Amino acid sequence: MDRRTRGVGGHRRIALVQGWQVCCAPPAAEQDTSPPDSATWFEAPALGPVAAVLRATGQWSLDVPAVHLDAHDWWYRLRFDLPQDMAGDDLVLGFDGLATLARAWLNGQPLFDSDNMFVAHQCKVGPRLQPRGNELLLRFASLDQALAARKPRPRWRAPMVVNQQLRWWRTTLIGRTPGWSPPCAPVGPWRGIWLEQRSGRSVELQQLHCGATGGTGLLSLRCTVEAPGGIGAVRLVLSRAGQETTASLVHAGAAQWQGRMQLPGVALWWPHTHGEPALYEARLQVTPLQGEPFEADLGRVGFRSLALQREDGDFEFIVNGLPVFCRGACWTPLDPVGFASTAVQMRHAVDQCRSAGMNMLRVAGPMVYEHDDFLDACDELGLLVWHDFMFASMDYPGDDPGFAASVEAEVRQQASRWQGRPSLALLCGNSEVSQQAAMWGAARDQWLPRLFAEQVPAWVQQVLPDTPYWPSSAWGGVFPHQVDSGSVSYYGVGAYLRPEEDARRSGLRFASECLGFSNVPEPDTIARMPGGATLRVTHAGWKARASRDLGAGWDFEDVRDHYLGQLFRLDPVRLRYADHERYLMLSRVASGETMARAFAEWRRAGSGCRGALVWWLRDFWAGAGWGLLDDASRPKACWHILARALQPCTVLLTDEGNSGLVAHLVNEGAQPLQAVLDIATWRGDVAAHQARRAFALPARSTQAVPLLGLLEHFADLNHAYRFGPLNHDAVVASLRSEDGSLLAQAFHFPAGMDLPREADLGLQAQAQAIEGGRVQLQLLTRRLALGVHVQANGFEADDQYFHLVPGDVRMVTLHPTEGRARPWRCTVHALNAAVPAMVRAPNGY
Repeated sequence: MDRRTRGVGGHRRIALVQGWQVCCAPPAAEQDTSPPDSATWFEAPALGPVAAVLRATGQWSLDVPAVHLDAHDWWYRLRFDLPQDMAGDDLVLGFDGLATLARAWLNGQPLFDSDNMFVAHQCKVGPRLQPRGNELLLRFASLDQALAARKPRPRWRAPMVVNQQLRWWRTTLIGRTPGWSPPCAPVGPWRGIWLEQRSGRSVELQQLHCGATGGTGLLSLRCTVEAPGGIGAVRLVLSRAGQETTASLVHAGAAQWQGRMQLPGVALWWPHTHGEPALYEARLQVTPLQGEPFEADLGRVGFRSLALQREDGDFEFIVNGLPVFCRGACWTPLDPVGFASTAVQMRHAVDQCRSAGMNMLRVAGPMVYEHDDFLDACDELGLLVWHDFMFASMDYPGDDPGFAASVEAEVRQQASRWQGRPSLALLCGNSEVSQQAAMWGAARDQWLPRLFAEQVPAWVQQVLPDTPYWPSSAWGGVFPHQVDSGSVSYYGVGAYLRPEEDARRSGLRFASECLGFSNVPEPDTIARMPGGATLRVTHAGWKARASRDLGAGWDFEDVRDHYLGQLFRLDPVRLRYADHERYLMLSRVASGETMARAFAEWRRAGSGCRGALVWWLRDFWAGAGWGLLDDASRPKACWHILARALQPCTVLLTDEGNSGLVAHLVNEGAQPLQAVLDIATWRGDVAAHQARRAFALPARSTQAVPLLGLLEHFADLNHAYRFGPLNHDAVVASLRSEDGSLLAQAFHFPAGMDLPREADLGLQAQAQAIEGGRVQLQLLTRRLALGVHVQANGFEADDQYFHLVPGDVRMVTLHPTEGRARPWRCTVHALNAAVPAMVRAPNGY
C-alpha cells in the first residue's frame, strides 16, 4: 500500500511503538550483527530517534551540554509476540524512516540496508515470523565513521555545514549546523515502524491527478488492485456535502485499472485568502471475483488549476486563473528532537498560520519531509505549499550511480504520496545550491547541477506531471541570487543592512525566504532558557541560541540592532547598557515593524513582487532565533505585527516622498466590500488633518489612495518638504466597515518611533471573565500609545504590540496557559509609557 492510500478494507495494522530497548556502542565493523556484550541496554518509553529517547528517559535535554550522537553506533531491539489474529503469510513489516545508515535483522536474518533517511521500506515477513519470541534488531551506524572515508572533494563549500562530505549522505542538516539548529542530529527511527496483515488485498496508486478547467473538475487515476481470485470491478467514488459522484475504472491488463471522471460545476479549491478550500472525499469500491467487496480510502482531493507565470523574469502563481500574492513563512518541524507530532498539533500549527493571514508555507531543503498530517492540514485550511526536496547548499554527487539511485527512490516515494494535493503549488529541487555555487566562485556551468536540472525533474514529471518544478530556491536571473528575476533568498532588508526602501528599490519578484532576524521572545520564553529570566543578551547561553552564519563576524542580533537604531533613532548598545529590559522591548518591536513595512511595499498597488516567505516560522528551542513563533508555538511580537500586514483585507501605508503618503486598500476575498477610510494625524491626545471617505472594495483587488486627495488642504503628512517643525507624531489610516467596526489600521511615523516616555498616557484596561477560563480586556487610551502589549501571569493574549489612538477601543482575549499562576497579576505596557498600567482582577480572580 502506498502512502497516498489511507486504508484498505481487510487490512489490519499495528504500530510497533512500545517495548523497544536501545544501547550505545563504539562504531562496529561492517559484518557485526550485534552490539558488544559490554553494551548496556535500556528501555525506551516509545519508539523515536536517539535524542528523543534520551530526553524521555532523563539522560539528556537541550539545556545540557551536547551529546554527539553521530560518533557512535546505536542499536534498537524489539522482542514481540505475533498477535493470534495476525497469523499467516501475508504480513508486511514497514519502516517509514530510518536515520541514517541503518541495517535491519528479523530473527537473526537480514532484512535490508538503508543509507537514506528519506526512503521508506516494506518487507514481506510472514514466513519469517514466529507465534512467540520474535526479535527485530536495528543498527544505526556512526555517521562520523562514514564521513571519515576518503571521497572526492566538492567543487564549492557550504559554510553552514561543518563537514562538507555530508553531501554524500541522504540525511537532514537539522542538528548538524551549529549556527541555527540545536545539537540533536536525528539518529534512529524518526518515523513509524509497523506490522500489517493484508489478507491478500492490495491497492496501490500509480497516478492520481486532479485539475479544473472551465468550471469542470477533472480527475484521472491509475492503480493496481489485487485480491485472492481476481477483481471483478473497481469504482471511484467522490463525495462532498452529502453528494456522491461515481465512475467505473477500466481494466488495463494484469492488475492495472484506470479511469477518468468529470465533475461539471465543481467546487474549486482556493487558498483561504481568496475563497473556500473545497475538498472531496475519495475512495475506491472494489468488487472481487471471490469474497466480499471492500473499499480503499484515498483521502481528500481538491480541484483547482495552477500555473507558474515566468515570462520576463516574473514569478507569479496563478490559481484558478487569478494571480495570488503568496506570503507566509518557511516551515520548521514542531518537534526537532523526536519529529513526532499528532494530527491535532499539526492542524493547530497550520491554523495559526492561516489566522496570521499566511497563504503559503515552504518546506525548505535543510529540514525534513513533513508527515502527511501537515499536507492534510494545508489542504483543509487553504494554504499553498512550496516544497523543496531535501537538498541544501552543498555540491551533491548526482553523477555517482549509487547516490543517484538512492535519490531517485526518495523522489519517487515522496512525489507519489503528494498526488492529488491541491495545496501543493511547487516542487523545488533544492535550497540555495545554485546560489552557494555562484557565491563561492564556481564556474557558471556548475551553478545548476544535472541532478536538479535533468534527473529530479524527470522523475517528478513521471509522477506529478502538472505540478510546477523549479530547480533551486534562488534561480532565474543572470546569476542565481538576482533579486529582480525569478525567486531569491532576499536579505537586502535584513542581513545585508540595506535601508527599508530597498524592499521596493530592489525590484524583488519572489522571496523564497527573507527577513531573517534574531527575534526576541517574550519574558516567559526567556525564563525557560538556561540562566532563566535574568539572562542577558551578551551571555554565552543567550548567544548560543541566537541565529548566525558559521564563520561570520556578526550574527542576526547585530542585524536586528541595526534596524532598531534606525526605527527608534538611538544607539542600541548604549540602550542595552542603560536599560536592558527596554532594549528587549524595543528589540521585539523593531524586527516586526521592519518586516511589516517590507510587506507593505511588496503588497502595494502596482508592486512587481508576487510573494515573500519569512525565514522562518518557529524556533527549534527557547531563544532569540529566526522564528516568528517560539519553540512552544507562542507568538513573538513580530508575529502579531506582521499578521496585521498579511491579512486578506487590510490597509497599508507607503511613503512616496514628495508625492506624500498613499494608502493601499486590499480585499483579496471573493466578495466585494463597502468600507470607510478614516485618516487622522495624532500628537498626544490631539488629532488634526482628519478626513473620511467611503470606498467600494471589489473582490480580489488592491487600490491606491493618495491621502492628500482626501484632505481639503495641503498637509506635509510625511514631513517630506520640511518647511517647518513637524506638528504630529503619527499618521493613522483606519479601514472600517459600514457599521464603524475596525477592519484594519496602518500607522506612519514621519519622525521615527522614538516618542518620549510619558508618566501617564491614560492607558487603561477593564477585565471581564468569560467562558473557558478566559478573560477579556477592554483597552483604551487618552493619548497616543505605541506598541501596546499585555503581560498576565498564566495567560496568553490573542493580540499584542498594536498602536492605540484615543477614541478607539481594542478588545483583547487572554487565554489560560498550562499551570496558570495565581494570584492575578496583569499589566498593560506601551513603548512610550514610563510605567505600565495595572489591571484589576475580574470577578472570580
